[in-house]
Amino acid sequence: MASVVYTKLGEHRGNRRLWLEGNILSRHGIKPGDRFRLDWDTDNKRLVLRLADDGERTISKRKRGEKVSPVLDINASELAELFGQVDRVRVVVRPEGLLVTLHPHQAACQERLERVRDRLRRGEALRVGSLAHGAGVLDHALHSGLRRAGIASRLAFGVEIEAKYLEASLENNPVWDKDSTAICAPMQDVEVSRLAPVEILVAGLPCTGASLSGRAKNKLAFAEQHETAGSLFVAFLAFIEATQPAVVVLENVPPYQNTVSMHVIREVLESRGYALEERVLSGPEFGSLERRDRLCVVAATEGLEIDLQTLRAVRAREHSLAEILEPVAEDSPRWRDLSYLRDKAVKDEAAGKGFKRQVLKGDEDGCGTIGRGYAKYRSTEPMLSHPSDPVLERLFTPAEHAAVKTIPGKLIEGVAETTAHEMLGQSVIHCVFEAVGAHLGEALNRLCAPVEPHRAAA
Repeated sequence: MASVVYTKLGEHRGNRRLWLEGNILSRHGIKPGDRFRLDWDTDNKRLVLRLADDGERTISKRKRGEKVSPVLDINASELAELFGQVDRVRVVVRPEGLLVTLHPHQAACQERLERVRDRLRRGEALRVGSLAHGAGVLDHALHSGLRRAGIASRLAFGVEIEAKYLEASLENNPVWDKDSTAICAPMQDVEVSRLAPVEILVAGLPCTGASLSGRAKNKLAFAEQHETAGSLFVAFLAFIEATQPAVVVLENVPPYQNTVSMHVIREVLESRGYALEERVLSGPEFGSLERRDRLCVVAATEGLEIDLQTLRAVRAREHSLAEILEPVAEDSPRWRDLSYLRDKAVKDEAAGKGFKRQVLKGDEDGCGTIGRGYAKYRSTEPMLSHPSDPVLERLFTPAEHAAVKTIPGKLIEGVAETTAHEMLGQSVIHCVFEAVGAHLGEALNRLCAPVEPHRAAA
């Protein structure tokens, strides 16, 4: 017979203590006045409390009315000598005594940090896992940022449901190496128990149910109602539990911040010893021509300090769209008569729908968001006007689309135009997440920096 208590160290008379009382002790025959001794097993990081007549300590008591209960009270400073500065422990109570070990979540925190420190000190690349990988733009940006800070990284595995996107990434994206595992599957189908630990886990969870347009189009009352994307946060959390990353990077549309999914993610990760930083990041602020905002969430194991408010840009933005436009002949078939979109815009305005077209000349200092369905000539996304014929307009080319997002053109080489626009349209602004990667790399460097000895003032 045993009782198991997963507990936080509490406060008693101004001091942090391990405090147990009542039936959790008395059901095992432990009574007020029983003597015990403490055996500190430093090799296995555990404290054994053994009941013994010659023990140097005594089980205390608390009286409430006529009931007297046994009390175990151990100062947290004593526990810190064995476990370090922790706030949670696991206690197994048996008739012969108690066994105190680290709370499993606390032990996982320590293991994650030690694993990162060990790999960095040995000069080994940090292992990165990627979920909803797409063309790997988010991954490429983060790896590039880490490299700026002198941190080596490699892709351990990438999960993507769309075979054509995964094929393009395997062909063009340098984040893959010969030992990377490519997984073509829905996230919820992956056997996470087969995956090895990683130091960083990256996810661009599909935003179909969280974006305002996605909710309107699919007639959703809430994001989690979406038939394919709504429950993916459950699979996401399963990957975290299985791979135990020291850092998790999640990106999504800004409205995702207020979903039930994000609330659950916060609650679960904080209970597992992660501290979350959240910020909506603007493309132009970090060097892009496209005006796209994305939510960035970084969950770092406690002890690894991240502050997204101090993020610094890694590039300067171009002055105008003209700097990234390709030469397109005036008689190119890319130019089209889109009078039907102009007519639609007039009707939308008359109906008070608030939809406006973006017809650009090239001298503008940026453009609005370009989405996944850009190749469909949707009415509100940016298009370029013909230099001499006001009737004609064209879409950005895939290379131009990549450039306004600061995405390296190499990542879409050899990809069909419609597919390229799809991959780019659902990708992040590259320079934004390169800045996140650099910031993360600086934090990792600090984690391994030697502690300066304290010097008393002269």
